Amino acid sequence: METTFHDIAHFVAVAIELVAIAVISIGVIEALIGMARVGLHTADRRAVWLNFARWLVAAMTFQLAADVVNTSFDPTWDEIGHLAAIAGVRTFLSFFLDRELEARAHEVHTA
Repeated sequence: METTFHDIAHFVAVAIELVAIAVISIGVIEALIGMARVGLHTADRRAVWLNFARWLVAAMTFQLAADVVNTSFDPTWDEIGHLAAIAGVRTFLSFFLDRELEARAHEVHTA
C-alpha cells in the first residue's frame, strides 16, 4: 500500500514539475519579447526583468511543491537539503522582488 502511495506521489510531483517548466517557458518567451521591445525603445528594461522575476518566483513555488510531495515518504538528507535550498532561493528572490515592486510603486505615486 505504501508503495502505491509513493508511486502516486511521484506521479503528482512530476506533473507539478511539468507545470513549473511551463511557467518558466512562458516567462522566458515573455521576457524575450519584452527585451526586443526594449531594443526598439518601446518598453522599460526594469519592468521586463521584474515581470520575469515574477514568473521565476511562481515556477519556484511549483518546484517547491513538487519537492514537498517527493519528500513525503522517507526523505533523505539530500532531498531535505534540496528542498531547503529551493525554499531559500525562492524566499530570497520573493523578498527582493517585493521590495523592488514597492519601490517602483512609490516612484509612480510620487511622480
